[in-house]
Amino acid sequence: MANSSSLTKFLLLAFADTRELQLLHFSLFLGIYLAALLGNSLIITAIACDHRLHTPMYFFLLNLSLLDLGTISTTVPKSMANSLWDTRAISYSGCVAQVFLVFFFFGGEYSLLTVMAYDRFVAICRPLHYRTIMGSRACVRMAAAAWASGFLYALLHTANTFSIPLCQGNVVDQFFCEVPQILKLSCSDAYLREFGFFVATLSVVFVCFICIVLSYVQIFTAVLRMPSEQGRHKAFSMCLPHLAVVSLFLSTGVFAYLKPPSLSSPAVDLVVAVLYSVVPPAVNPLIYSMRNKELKEALKK
Repeated sequence: MANSSSLTKFLLLAFADTRELQLLHFSLFLGIYLAALLGNSLIITAIACDHRLHTPMYFFLLNLSLLDLGTISTTVPKSMANSLWDTRAISYSGCVAQVFLVFFFFGGEYSLLTVMAYDRFVAICRPLHYRTIMGSRACVRMAAAAWASGFLYALLHTANTFSIPLCQGNVVDQFFCEVPQILKLSCSDAYLREFGFFVATLSVVFVCFICIVLSYVQIFTAVLRMPSEQGRHKAFSMCLPHLAVVSLFLSTGVFAYLKPPSLSSPAVDLVVAVLYSVVPPAVNPLIYSMRNKELKEALKK
């Protein structure tokens, strides 16, 4: 029975036992990782270099790409290295860092998606006041608040998680240090304290979700009232990519952390973890560039 004070490392979940499948996992994750790096880096470069894209919407998109790069770089490289070198180990400090960075980037991304919903609301429902409300200072403050909220959430969550005594060994049934899997190693009475913390943070998540829903209810109401079909098409082109990213982010993340125990199994947990931690950073650039002519032209340049 391991004690958290004596733990020096954790053992992560291995994707495969045979060398061929380990190399296949390495190759698949390498391809996804390189695609995410390329896509997000191209968006960051295009927005930074094209003066026509120096608007609030693209400023927030640049921040989202930075957060996506951080998210996928926190989990995937370590998993690839473990498969390449045929090991499962991650140091205690490395696990703490992974938990902190995962919550930092995910918390910041969720806050930023809420800000982006507000930006779309102002652009469509308050177009005459858009430049006044979404000035450069206001945008910088909103983005800074999103990053700061992610940092605060990660700090509190990481401190609370690793202050709990771990008395069920050191095997984490996931390819990175995921909090629900770490909590399975804790003592039963300590688990309740972290569960209470989850409930408290869930209320904050719910408030942000309500803000996003209310913003889009008013957005779609305003869009449907537009007399011009071209205006409706342009408004939907601006909103649908953001709505798709929000839906993908929330559906996979909420299912991973709030799914009932009856649905929990190593295979299901692994698939869900890949869906919410690996897939969104890789497909977000594609979602945002698919229907965006300005971004396509900037990327071609």
